[in-house]
Amino acid sequence: SDDVEAKAAVRAAYEYDGPVYLRLGRLAVPVINDEENYKFELGKGIVLREGTDLTIIATGLCVVEALGAADMLAEQGISAEVINIHTIKPLDEELVIASAKKTGRVFTVEEHSVIGGLGSAVCDALSEKAPTPVKKIGVYDVFGESGPAKELIAKYKLDAAGICEQIKEVL
Repeated sequence: SDDVEAKAAVRAAYEYDGPVYLRLGRLAVPVINDEENYKFELGKGIVLREGTDLTIIATGLCVVEALGAADMLAEQGISAEVINIHTIKPLDEELVIASAKKTGRVFTVEEHSVIGGLGSAVCDALSEKAPTPVKKIGVYDVFGESGPAKELIAKYKLDAAGICEQIKEVL
């Protein structure tokens, strides 16, 4: 989600005894992991914002956009919990399930295909242990495009306004 997390993820990958895949975005994003007690743990998500009406689970550069969407929703009286999932495998199922049970609605956000990514992992975990309505926000089954990253983020509605719009469509 930011350079602090990226550095910690690279260190964790180096120290991990097994195969690792890291995906890093090309955009600079604001630092959100600036607390002195920040600790990166493989397989452990982080609640960045508490909420009661719905849960937004995001990864990568979409984390900061999810926080922005939560701010927009709050202005409309909707309380969104925001979770940063920096490791999709292993997924922090305990955190995902607890938040889903708390809010009753889950939205996943990723700058990736909605097929086989974070959304699919969350759906797999919830379908077995805590059936909950889930809306996957990401790139749908289309060929990818090249272009300025910010323009593509907006086109696929992965910026804060687009995320907020997609959430409001199903509320």
